[in-house]
Amino acid sequence: MFAMYSNLLKPLDLGFTQLKNRVLMGSMHTGLEEDKQGLDKLAAFYAERAKGGVGLIVTGGFSPNLRGRLHPFSAEFSKPKHVQAHQVVTEAVHQHGGKIALQLLHAGRYALHPFAQSASAIKAPIARFSPSAMSERQINKTIHAFANSAALAQEAGYDGVEVMGSEGYLINQFICQRTNTRYDDWGGSYQNRMRFPLEIVKAIRAEVGEQFIIIFRLSMLDLVEQGSTFDEVVELAQALEKAGVTLLNTGIGWHEARIPTIATQVPRGAFTWVTEKVRPHVSIPIITCNRINMPQEAEDILASGQADMVSMARPFLADPYFVAKAEQQKSQLINTCIGCNQACLDNVFKGKAASCLVNPYACRETELVEKPVHTSKNIAVVGAGPAGLACATTLAKRGHQVDLFERNDRIGGQFRLAMQIPGKEEFRETIRYFANQVDETGVKLHLETEANFDLLKEYDEVIIASGVQPRSVDIPGLAKSNKVVDYQTLIKEKTYLGDKIAIVGAGGIGIDVATMITEPEHQQLDDWLHEWGIDKEITHPGGLYPFPDVASDKEVWVFQRRKGRVGKGPGKTTGWIHKRTLEKRGVNLLGGVEYQSIDEQGLQIKYEGESMTIHADSIVICAGQESVRPFEDKWSQLGDKLHVIGGADHAGELDAVRAIRQGVELGLKL
Repeated sequence: MFAMYSNLLKPLDLGFTQLKNRVLMGSMHTGLEEDKQGLDKLAAFYAERAKGGVGLIVTGGFSPNLRGRLHPFSAEFSKPKHVQAHQVVTEAVHQHGGKIALQLLHAGRYALHPFAQSASAIKAPIARFSPSAMSERQINKTIHAFANSAALAQEAGYDGVEVMGSEGYLINQFICQRTNTRYDDWGGSYQNRMRFPLEIVKAIRAEVGEQFIIIFRLSMLDLVEQGSTFDEVVELAQALEKAGVTLLNTGIGWHEARIPTIATQVPRGAFTWVTEKVRPHVSIPIITCNRINMPQEAEDILASGQADMVSMARPFLADPYFVAKAEQQKSQLINTCIGCNQACLDNVFKGKAASCLVNPYACRETELVEKPVHTSKNIAVVGAGPAGLACATTLAKRGHQVDLFERNDRIGGQFRLAMQIPGKEEFRETIRYFANQVDETGVKLHLETEANFDLLKEYDEVIIASGVQPRSVDIPGLAKSNKVVDYQTLIKEKTYLGDKIAIVGAGGIGIDVATMITEPEHQQLDDWLHEWGIDKEITHPGGLYPFPDVASDKEVWVFQRRKGRVGKGPGKTTGWIHKRTLEKRGVNLLGGVEYQSIDEQGLQIKYEGESMTIHADSIVICAGQESVRPFEDKWSQLGDKLHVIGGADHAGELDAVRAIRQGVELGLKL
C-alpha cells in the first residue's frame, strides 16, 4: 500500500527505539508556550499531529535557564515544576502512538532583554541589547543547565531533546568567528570554538543514558560573513556523532542573514544539496529541511540519498494529517503550506499565537471544533474565492446543503491571480485543495453563474463572499490613455507593457506586479542560488560569495503617495525579501509622490516640490481594491440570514488570513 512513498513511510531504526516513518515535524514557536492555558492547547495541537501519523515531533524552543530566554516572558524548561506541567503534552502525543522531543534553545545575543549573554560582547544587527561575554563559570553553568533540562525532559516523558545549535543562537555564536573573538579555551582555534556544543552534548548524554534521542540542529550553511566553512561543518558533525548525538538535523541560515530560506519565494527543497554534501561524512541518520511541503518532494529527496529523514514544520500547521493522507495515497487532499508566513511567523513576531493562513484551526484546536449540525439548512454562498470556499466546504462537512455560486468559469478568486506571480506559485496548491474539498464535501458548485436577489431570497442563509475589484484612481488623462492597464487585466491577459513601466501603488499588489515584470526567464534553482550569492561548494565562510545585482532589462518605477519606505509589501517577516529583490533588479522605488496627469509621454508627477515626467510605455494601476457587493440595495430584505465575509466585508490590503478565517468561523457557527 505504501509503494507510492515507500522511502518516506519506511521506519527508521535508531537502535534503542524505532521511528515509524522518516518524517520529522520540525520545531516552530507557536506562542502557546507562554499562554496561561498554553500547555493544554499545545497538547491538543501536538496530539492532532501525532494522530496524523508524523514519526517524531520537535517542540518549539524552551530555554535551559533564565538568561537564555528569547524575551523576558518566554518559555523555560529548567525546574521540577516544568516536569509535571509538560506531562499533559507528552501523554497526549503518546496516546496516539507518536514520539516527541523537547527543543532546548538558548537565545544568546538574540535575547530581547538586558541580561543577554554570548561568547563575546558583540551586538547582533537585529537585537536591541548588547550581550555580555560569558565567563568561564557562566559557560560551565550553561552546559550544566542544558544537561539538567534534558534530564527533566526525560522525566516529563519526552522521547528526546533537540539541541538548537543553528540559526545564530548561542551555540552557533560560540562556533563562528563572527561572534566569538575570545582568547581562552572557548575561542581562537576552531577546535576551541566547537568545544561548547560538544561539552553540552556530552553532558546531556551522561545525564540521560544511551536510550534517549539527542538531535543536534547543526548550522550547515550559515549564510553570514565569517560563518563556518564546509570542512568545519564536517569536523563538528563527526565530533558530535562521537559525543553521542542520535540524529543530525540541518540548520540553514542565521536570523540576521539577508537571504530568504523558508519564504514562498524560495524554491522547493532549495537547500537539500547542503545535507547531501554532509551526509557521506557521518554514519548517524541526517535530516534535511526547508521548503519541503508535499510527499512527492520528500520521497524524491530520500530516494535520491540526499538525507535519511525529512523535516517539515509549517506543513504540519497547514495539515496535521499530512502523513496519514500520504499513507492512504490521498496526497491531493493535503492542505499544502504555501510558505507565506502571514499567520505563523508574522503572528509570533507580533507577540500573538501562531496559526495558518490556509488552516485557521492550527493552534486553535480547543477553540475551533467542527461538530455535525442538528438541522441541515439550505445555504447559498456567493463567490468562490478563498473566503467563500472555506465557508462552503466547512458548512458542507458539518451537514448543511450548500450551493456555491461563482460568476467566473473557475474557482480561486484573488488566489488565481496570486499564483501567477513569481514566487507565489504555491497558491495554486490551495486552489487544488479547495477544488478537491468541494468534491469531497458535496458542495454544489455553480460556475459562470451570477447569483441574483430573487434566487438567493429562498435560502435559509445567504453568505456574500464576492471579493474585490481594482480601485479606480482619479488622475487627469487616465480614462483617455491607451497606456493604462489595471493589475487584474495585466495578470489575466498577460498584457504587453513595453520596456518602460510605471506602477501606481506600492502596496502588496504593486510589489507583486513589479516582481512579475522583472523576473528573469526560466529561472532554475542554481540561478536562484546565484542571485542570492549562495556558494554551493561552501568554500567561502558561511557559504557566501559577493554577488552582482541581477538588473532587469526593463526600466520600472514603483510609486506611492505616502512618504517613507517603499517596496516592502505586506508581511512582517517577508517584506524585506520583496524590497531586496526589487533593489537588486534595479527597480526605482519612490514615496511621497503626487500624481499630476497621464499623457502621451507617460506619467507626470510632483516629487519633493518638483514636477517630473516619467517616460512610460505602460502605466499599471495597483492602487488597492474595493469590495464587490452585488445587489447591496436589497441586503436589508434578507435580514439576519445575510452574512458578509472576506473582501466583500472589507477590502483594504488583500488579507487572505482574515478571509479564510472568517469563512471557517462562520461555517462553524451556522
